[in-house]
Amino acid sequence: MKFWQGISFAEPDQLVEIAKGAEEAGFEGVLVSEHLFVPDDYAAKYPYREGGVPDFTAETPFPDPFVAIGAMATVTSRLRFTTLIHILPLHHPIEVAKLAGTAAVMSDNRVLIGCGAGWMREEFDILGVDFKTRGRRFNECIDVVRKLWTGGMVEHHGEFFDFDRIQMSPAPTQQVPILVGGHSKIALKRAADLGDGWAGAGSTFEETGEILKEIGRLRKENGRADLPFETIVPLQVPLDLDAAKTVADLGADGTVHFPFFYMLGPNSPLQAKLDLMKRFGDEVIKPMNGG
Repeated sequence: MKFWQGISFAEPDQLVEIAKGAEEAGFEGVLVSEHLFVPDDYAAKYPYREGGVPDFTAETPFPDPFVAIGAMATVTSRLRFTTLIHILPLHHPIEVAKLAGTAAVMSDNRVLIGCGAGWMREEFDILGVDFKTRGRRFNECIDVVRKLWTGGMVEHHGEFFDFDRIQMSPAPTQQVPILVGGHSKIALKRAADLGDGWAGAGSTFEETGEILKEIGRLRKENGRADLPFETIVPLQVPLDLDAAKTVADLGADGTVHFPFFYMLGPNSPLQAKLDLMKRFGDEVIKPMNGG
């Protein structure tokens, strides 16, 4: 069972030491969140919280995920990194391919990219990106970044992006795995049809079982059941040994230890975070994985 440490809202000046501590505690990797900014006023409802109000504010730190990953990768040797979630259709895929590809090169392929369609219309409006077409843009972005990660001359002529032969260097020595996020029917189908995995935003055990079965059904239906596929399943309940065993039995490849914000409150000391991860490693990771 793979265990991931959520680091959303953590203090940026603590991230390097947090990564070192996560690796020492036995975590598979860490999850890095993304928002470019938070508008002063927005109408969109956050889809993963009752009432539609997210836990973050304009003051919540959201460092660039790939800069943060690069810093954390330099002080670790085994730890993996993924975004949860990078809003792929908000960005130009050539820039995403360069950022994620370079991070993969510098970390010896320890990077994944967890992608979502986005829910905050204002982010798209401010950047001049059409919110209504983000689903189709998402699909085409996946195609573009995978072409660029091959390392040779490539061209693309699609609905949203059009370019003649170009080459991106350095390119990773293997494709950066793309995990598709989201709980909607469209998101699950996108994960099954186009993704190298699926990453959730918090679900009950019952929901987890239904989601994993549906993704499995869709992958079998489209002939992709034999391809590598990794699932990261955060739960809505705090993760202990019993919960970890349950989500593993449901078929998840990995699950998530809550971000420190929820376990320790805002602005917690670094040592408290390191102690929390070590305790979780001793009480959950080692017993689950035979350590």
